[in-house]
Amino acid sequence: METVNKKEREPQVSRLEAVVVILMILGTIGVSLVYLGAQPHVPIFMVILLLALFNAAKKQPWAFVEEGLIKGVKSGIIPIIIFMLIGILIAVWMQAGTIPTLIAYSFQVISTEYFLPSVFVVTAVVGMAVGSSFTTASTIGIAFMTLGSILGMDLAMVAGAVVSGALLGDKMSPLSDTTNLASSVCKVDLFEHIRHMMWTAVPAFLISLVLFFFIGRVQETTATSEVNEWIATLAANTHVTVIALIPALVMGVLAIRKTPAIPTMIAGIVSGFIVAVILDGQLAAANWMVLVQDGFTASTGTEDIDTLLTRGGIQDMMWATSLLILALGMGGVLSRLNIIDSLISAIRSLVNSRGKAVLSTTLSAIGINVSLGEQYMSVVLTGEAYEKQYRELGLKGKHLSKTLEAGGTVVNPLIPYGVSGVFMASVLEVPVMAFLPFAFFCLLCPVITIIYGFTGISMNDGGGGASAAKTEHKATA
Repeated sequence: METVNKKEREPQVSRLEAVVVILMILGTIGVSLVYLGAQPHVPIFMVILLLALFNAAKKQPWAFVEEGLIKGVKSGIIPIIIFMLIGILIAVWMQAGTIPTLIAYSFQVISTEYFLPSVFVVTAVVGMAVGSSFTTASTIGIAFMTLGSILGMDLAMVAGAVVSGALLGDKMSPLSDTTNLASSVCKVDLFEHIRHMMWTAVPAFLISLVLFFFIGRVQETTATSEVNEWIATLAANTHVTVIALIPALVMGVLAIRKTPAIPTMIAGIVSGFIVAVILDGQLAAANWMVLVQDGFTASTGTEDIDTLLTRGGIQDMMWATSLLILALGMGGVLSRLNIIDSLISAIRSLVNSRGKAVLSTTLSAIGINVSLGEQYMSVVLTGEAYEKQYRELGLKGKHLSKTLEAGGTVVNPLIPYGVSGVFMASVLEVPVMAFLPFAFFCLLCPVITIIYGFTGISMNDGGGGASAAKTEHKATA
């Protein structure tokens, strides 16, 4: 690899050049995603090529690009390993019955009298179990929409409860690709990120629950035959038993004890394997090799349940893994060419306090969501732009990652042309603008996060608070 002499100048980028490059990047990604219907991988790769051309036009060494790619991807090695472990964990937990048991037990709390609150809670639990808001909404979400129609509920309200619960579960799940992406972009441990998100998730959950109780009571009750059928199908085709919850308990205990993510997941995989062997009564090594590689395949005879359960394996995570590699590589090049630093310096004088930093980060993530309709880019681009500023203000990676989730992935379902918004509207058959007023959790998270930024709640814990408070005082003095 070409080396850069230490005496050579660092990449020089004016603020105007930085703005033009960022606008070109947003334009490339936006046109590709919104108008061409591309997956995010291709436009990100095109952006990397665009940055390489910009570097060449500046007559700067190619080594700058290579160093940026290496630096960016290197920071994501641990998350990449975690992504693969997630695939294995899901497959093993499906075989052991851990995830089916969580789903079956959560179904049993459905109340037809308090329908919306129970839908919100159940979709949150299932979303946390499977780690995907899309899978949750497209399976049990559809079942709840049907049940809501039978009960005579306003389907926009039901859709709001499904979307709120699915996003809550997704954000608080270590199996979620976007949750892992946010933690990796901010270089924070996965479980530390999830624990810190509870500052936002818990009050947003409680307020949403109260609101759903207030608007969602049904006077008449009806037989929930479809839900009972799902529970019976799960019990007949998988292991639905308390014993199957042991792996989840093991991971929960280790996460509470702040054990690092990889050992925690390995413990979850090993305990799940042991439980599966005990419940299956046999050890078929060849079958386990296929399971770990390709994931769990369900054949229950019920299409929706098969869709819900057929997932996991290393290969199932390759889409997210390849996206992570490209996104981190792009972020690394943006950083190495000083484009992000030059851009953020233009607003650094304005973002001179903790509250303003959180407000600006949240609005930037929402702005990228609105302009691109893409949740991944709202996390990657915003995280790369504000990482250095947060450090200078004495804040930690977990403070940034929490803010990125609040303004990024949680907001995407509320954008009519956003990836998540289009998906939710299509599978639930309710327009985004119809369910938006009832997606309480998604609406509350950005507001609560901004309030925390200005009040200091949750921003001073974990050791960074003193310096953050001092910086806030100096900046505003």
